[in-house]
Amino acid sequence: MINMKRAFFPDLKYGILVIMSSKGVGKVSKEFNTQGICVPKRHYMVDITHKLKEIRKLVNKEAYFIINRARQYGKTTTLNQLRKFLENEYLVLSLSFQGLSDENFASSQAFCQEFLTLIDTQLVFLGISEVWLDEKVSTFSELSRHLTKKCKGRKIVLLIDEVDQASNHRVFLGFLGMLREKYLARSAEMDYTFHSVILAGVYDIKNIKVKMVQEGIHALQTDEKIFNSPWNIAASFEVDMSFSPDEIKTMLVDYQQNHQLKIEMNAIANEIYYYTEGYPVLVSAICRYIDEKLEKHWTVKNVQEAVRLMVRETDFVLFQNISQNLESQGEVYRLLYEVLINGISRSFTITNPAIDLAYRYAYIKPENGRVKISNKVFEMVMTNHFISKDELSEKLANSNNIMSEITRGNRFNMQLCLERFQVHWHEIYSEKSSIFLEKECRMLFLMYLKPLLNGVGFYFIESAFTDDRRMDVVVTYGNQLFVLELKTWKGSLYNEKGVEQLLGYMNKLGEEKGYLVTFDFRKKPENIAPQWRQIGDKQVFEVRI
Repeated sequence: MINMKRAFFPDLKYGILVIMSSKGVGKVSKEFNTQGICVPKRHYMVDITHKLKEIRKLVNKEAYFIINRARQYGKTTTLNQLRKFLENEYLVLSLSFQGLSDENFASSQAFCQEFLTLIDTQLVFLGISEVWLDEKVSTFSELSRHLTKKCKGRKIVLLIDEVDQASNHRVFLGFLGMLREKYLARSAEMDYTFHSVILAGVYDIKNIKVKMVQEGIHALQTDEKIFNSPWNIAASFEVDMSFSPDEIKTMLVDYQQNHQLKIEMNAIANEIYYYTEGYPVLVSAICRYIDEKLEKHWTVKNVQEAVRLMVRETDFVLFQNISQNLESQGEVYRLLYEVLINGISRSFTITNPAIDLAYRYAYIKPENGRVKISNKVFEMVMTNHFISKDELSEKLANSNNIMSEITRGNRFNMQLCLERFQVHWHEIYSEKSSIFLEKECRMLFLMYLKPLLNGVGFYFIESAFTDDRRMDVVVTYGNQLFVLELKTWKGSLYNEKGVEQLLGYMNKLGEEKGYLVTFDFRKKPENIAPQWRQIGDKQVFEVRI
């Protein structure tokens, strides 16, 4: 039986359906959307026409491919836009496996009937009086012959969203295998099938059999190869779905025209990109905060304030998902902790399961062949999570008096903060082994710093790829910005190199003052008092721990 909700409202994936009288219905005001599908008439959206044209090239080539991207990366919105982009040239059947139950995957018959029902639902929406559902279709062989009749002489594009819903069911392997065989037969001019098939989800369907075998869902038959993927026909999908600064500006232009405001497009777009690397939902979230919580004051400073508010949000689904994955995926947790907190440089090797999974989640990306955290917002969220776990086992000695001194007059005194940290270190950690301290020194500093910022400021980490012994930290507090470098002592020449690196980063951010924290784990370290150094037109405050 056809699901009537899906039949008449196939794109109703999120939210509440409200039916209203046409009387008194005015123009719907647009907003920045961070939940579910984006609709041009209701939401401010980035112009993704260029991306759609790139995807259409694959469709025109009759390619079968997968859009593998992390959660809230705009997959559903892209498919919806693509459906409209292709509809003048193709019959586009846009389906979603969201909401399908285990019963729909209980057998090939159940799946075939539900699959054809979904197609009929989409045809109703398109206003096409055609029925694909046939109760006689109960096997994939029968479904294959049925599709041959339906696809003959037609250009039909099949889009399936949320295929992750099927990734734990053996029957899905049979479905993919049938599509593959028809694709190969079509290439040999021996069959008719869908012109193009596009699957969208988080996980790589090409490796679905390996996943099922590893999880005990699928048992290999005699002579069956584990790496013989049912989707090895897929073309590479290399369209960049993140938003560039120029693409972000297209959304801001729409907003500016609607509100008759003047926005410094380049500065705002570049600042948003600086923190998000174009991760779609993070871009929209920053804009939403400025629009709804910061009185529509579009300044670079308010981009930073929006980031601060966003990182503190407790019900942001994406951030909840990050913490859940960190806790459930131990290897991913250890990888990200090593890279982000311990400053260990890791080669980006996709065959490493932890790296592959972190990459699928969009937590990391390759840069110069090394692992890098995908964006500064993720760095903050992950660092806060790691600190919250580690600080439970450490004694923190930040009294209210110290906090009030360091943040007096709503100004953050970084010099005093570092001087007090030096005292704190000797009081709390002097008895611990140098091996432990050298490994954990960065985390111990961040644990000390975080409560002093007290939600007013925030910090993020700039990863170093060529040096495992240093870490750049950028701290913002109100309209103040501080550039810090944390490093371990490895000799005078190495120390001066660290100063040069700090000066380079200060120049990059346009700062006149910087701060160098050097951890000295020698048996007899020099007793050097904290001091300012004048280097050219820059000043560096150096603290030896």
